[in-house]
Amino acid sequence: MAEAVANVARRVNATVEEGKDTLDLSNCQLISFPDGVFKVLATVLENIYIITLANNKLKAISSNFFSAFTQLRELDLQDNVLTKLPDKVGEMEHITSINLANNNFSFFPEKLTEIATLERIDLEGNSITELPLEKLCAMPALKWLNVKSNPLSSSTQSALQSPYNFEILITTE
Repeated sequence: MAEAVANVARRVNATVEEGKDTLDLSNCQLISFPDGVFKVLATVLENIYIITLANNKLKAISSNFFSAFTQLRELDLQDNVLTKLPDKVGEMEHITSINLANNNFSFFPEKLTEIATLERIDLEGNSITELPLEKLCAMPALKWLNVKSNPLSSSTQSALQSPYNFEILITTE
């Protein structure tokens, strides 16, 4: 555990000291985003555009996370145990890509459909059965949606056979 904490501290300090626009805390055995990281990054929060939190054990992401990283463009949360996102995610004004593959979502996180800049949504390998297709179609920037390896209902699968103004990746039997 001490090694994991030291690893996080090292990576966060490197982001600050080197003036990076990315924060990579993948493979750190995190179960939540450490509050202390907000304090350390306070002076550079506005400069961070890409965050990778893949391959952790995250059960939730706090509203504070989305309030703090207002300039975020890409967020990688794949391979965690997330079941939902806070409503605050819908207020992200710059994010273009979110990777939520291989988590525990049973429902499509509908707040994502409120993000005008979102181009790519990856939800492969979750437990989603229904998609808010009307809301997805109304997203102005959406170009790509991956819902492979989800137990989509037969009605959703049928609806996905229609042409859409964005690419949809689904598992076909």
